[in-house]
Amino acid sequence: MLETLFKLKENGTSVRNEILAGLTTFMTMAYILSVAPSMLSATGMDKGALFTSTVLTSVIGTLLMALIANLPYALAPGMGTTAFFAFTVCIGMGYSWEVALTAIFLEGIFFIILTLINVREKIIGAIPLAVRQGITVGVGMFITLIGLKGAGIVVDSKATLVNLGDLTEPSAIIAILGIIVTGAMYYKKVPGSILIGMVLCTIIGLPLGVTKVPHNWDFSIPSIAPIAFHLDFSWIGSLDKTLDILVVLFAFLFIDMFDTIGTLVGVSNSANMVDENGEIRNLKKGLTADSIATVCGSLLGVSTVTTVSESAAGIAEGGRTGLTSIVTATFLLVALLLSPLFLMVPAAATTPALFVVGVMMMGEMSKINFKDFTEAVPAYFTFMLMPLTYSIVNGIMLGVISYVFIKLFTGRQKETTISMWVLAFVFILKIIFT
Repeated sequence: MLETLFKLKENGTSVRNEILAGLTTFMTMAYILSVAPSMLSATGMDKGALFTSTVLTSVIGTLLMALIANLPYALAPGMGTTAFFAFTVCIGMGYSWEVALTAIFLEGIFFIILTLINVREKIIGAIPLAVRQGITVGVGMFITLIGLKGAGIVVDSKATLVNLGDLTEPSAIIAILGIIVTGAMYYKKVPGSILIGMVLCTIIGLPLGVTKVPHNWDFSIPSIAPIAFHLDFSWIGSLDKTLDILVVLFAFLFIDMFDTIGTLVGVSNSANMVDENGEIRNLKKGLTADSIATVCGSLLGVSTVTTVSESAAGIAEGGRTGLTSIVTATFLLVALLLSPLFLMVPAAATTPALFVVGVMMMGEMSKINFKDFTEAVPAYFTFMLMPLTYSIVNGIMLGVISYVFIKLFTGRQKETTISMWVLAFVFILKIIFT
């Protein structure tokens, strides 16, 4: 039955390989089950409900990837879009989490349509490579800043905007130690190094009072009722709010699209999971599964669902089919029964996870052509403004606007497209009217 369903021999794998790969992927991505609820709870959403919704959404998305596309990838709320949801849309722009979920719901529907009519490649091609690279770097810097601030390593300062916190505080010590240990384990290619680092930090935090032990070890599954099916369309009819939501929707779509495409393309190529023409097996089906999962996630109350790059760990262990994803989803369901353990993880223990993921995303900076200022300036605008303004969308806006105008002023306007100018015009309208 498994052979018929997943074509194991055809893909050069075995049941044993797929089980080991699925477990490895779970161990590598399990930190998301703590980090995503921690970040989203900053908006006022119920943390227990967020944990349940994060797990259920990850299970649904991962199973869809297995059954629709027969690919060994796991899905979960993306760290970049989760940070954008919480700290830009809700805290920065002042929108309720219900409105933010509505934007994600519409983004998911839009992504499904784009996938089905085969225009996603055209959209991706319309965005300059420099801006795309800048977004990856900027999101990495942004989530790193969030992690450092959560542990007290970086603090607010009226004189210098940010300053170094008190590094003698237990939370800062634990976070710094966790970053070093997690980085060392990742270098040694220890499976699940990010998760292991979080567990170690959580344990160390117990005697120091950083990790709070629940008074009641209730292993019942937290209800999703406080956050599920809470979409809000009240902004329709207001021009200012509609423009804002359209920009937010685009940002969610953009980050989701490139997160997914980047993971599928990068990992598939490195693992030789492509055909003789270099095409990724079942790419369209994989994108379809991803977009459906985003719609489901918005209804259940979490940020944009994406194909997680941590899937690369399982694929490196030999995972080649959807059976790997089935195994990962099974372990995710088991985690649902252990909610008190995941919810007691302090911010100091999630800081190493955000820091290490940020380091990985910073690798894209080496690909930016800094010798060509018409490419370097937009990329620099994009990634610098994200952490400095605490907003992913600000980086995207200035990156796009600067790109089209610097190309125009240097006589290289032929390197831009009509789509880019339309996008720049929309962003300018947003700056003027909001």
